Amino acid sequence: MVVLESHFLSKFKDIKFGLSTKLGLERKAPHYFNTSKSVGDDEQIVEENRNAFYAYFNLSNEQIALQKQEHTDIVTIVNEPGFVGESDAMITNIPNIGIIVSTADCGNIYIYDQSKKVIAGIHSGWRGTQKRIVEKTIIKMKEHFGSNPSDFVVYIGPAISKKHFEVKEDVAELFDEQYVFYRDGKIYVDLIKMNYDMIVGQGVQKKNVQKSNLCSYNEDKLFHSYRRDGKFSGRAFGLIVLRGFNG
Repeated sequence: MVVLESHFLSKFKDIKFGLSTKLGLERKAPHYFNTSKSVGDDEQIVEENRNAFYAYFNLSNEQIALQKQEHTDIVTIVNEPGFVGESDAMITNIPNIGIIVSTADCGNIYIYDQSKKVIAGIHSGWRGTQKRIVEKTIIKMKEHFGSNPSDFVVYIGPAISKKHFEVKEDVAELFDEQYVFYRDGKIYVDLIKMNYDMIVGQGVQKKNVQKSNLCSYNEDKLFHSYRRDGKFSGRAFGLIVLRGFNG
């Protein structure tokens, strides 16, 4: 099983992060190593995939927090594992609860507050980005946990790059012109830059933000992409977990 890690986040013994890829358990087309039960894949296979992924972190299914991602700006404080309902960002300071973000092109962002020992996982597609869910997550961390963004380390995971995120005018007009680009009569939006700007705008130091250079659309052998593969696309799980003070 191939799991992508972040060199930024891997420096900290109190946390563990990883993002699943299409490669694992010798799964074949069309869904490959898929973690979603809503794309037509066999549910038993999906369950096996999930459990194998959790085991990579020495976690079981009973230690996982899952959300129903609906492209909202709902941010949930997680105090115990299990299903949290409709939500697109989760925050916890409880050790050994795996926070899950499901993605296949959408922004997936992970935050670690080194001082307060708080983690967050955020799903931010174009709707979530337009609703500023990353910014709202950081504000909630400040309000609920007393977090200071200057203590944050942030990883922006592989997502669809601006050169492949084509939109129509009705979507483009929802975004500030600095994030909208025109090429060959087509319109594109840079969601990664907008999320990055929101993160540093909230006080996270630029040196503490890592942006993946991998585009989910381009890397067809490694990542699921809904824009590229449509109904045949599987989903990846990003997982971040707080290990606590005992490793």
